[in-house]
Amino acid sequence: MKIGVFALQGAFAEHEVVLRRLGAEVREIRQRADLDDSFDGFLLPGGESTVIGKLLGELGLQQPLEEQIDRGIPVFGTCAGLLLLAKQIENQETTYLAKMDIAAKRNAYGRQLGSFTAQAAFADVGEIPMVFIRAPYISRTFGAAQPLATVDGKVVAARQANLLVTAFHPELTADTRVHAYFLDMVRTAAKTGRTA
Repeated sequence: MKIGVFALQGAFAEHEVVLRRLGAEVREIRQRADLDDSFDGFLLPGGESTVIGKLLGELGLQQPLEEQIDRGIPVFGTCAGLLLLAKQIENQETTYLAKMDIAAKRNAYGRQLGSFTAQAAFADVGEIPMVFIRAPYISRTFGAAQPLATVDGKVVAARQANLLVTAFHPELTADTRVHAYFLDMVRTAAKTGRTA
C-alpha cells in the first residue's frame, strides 16, 4: 500500500512516521513528475492552506490530483488539507480542490485559542486525543459528507466516500487510530478497484 504525502509545506514528516509505523509505503510528492508513480492513497497535511493551494497550481499538481480524486482514490486532509478539499470556505472567496461537500471556516478558533487539545469521540474509532493548531472547523456538511467528530458543538472531522478530513492533527499524538482508519479506506478502495 503506497501513500503519496504532499510535502510542499507544513507538517508532513510526522504523518510519514505514523503511516510507516502502520505498514504503509510512503512517497513524498513535491513536483509533477512524482505523480507519475502509482499510488493507493494521498495525504494533504496541515500547514498554510493559501501557500499549499498556490503551490499545487504552480507546480502542476492540482489537475492530476483532482483527476485522481474523481477516479476514487482515497485522500486524507488534515487542517490545511481540510480547507483544500472544502467546496466552501466561509471567510474567503478562493477555494482550491473543492471536492468535498463541506463549508469550512479558517482559523476558526481565533488567536487566543490558536492551539489547544481535546478528547472526543471519533466515529467507528472511539475517543481520541486531538491537537488543534490555528485550526479550521467545519461549519456545515451537506450532500454526501458525513460528520465523524465534534468538539464543543463544532464538526472537526468528516468523511465523504473516498475523502477524509480532520481539523486537528492526529499525527501529533501517539494515537494512530485515525491514520489506521484512513488506511482501512485505502484497502477497501483497492479491493473494489476504485483507485487509479
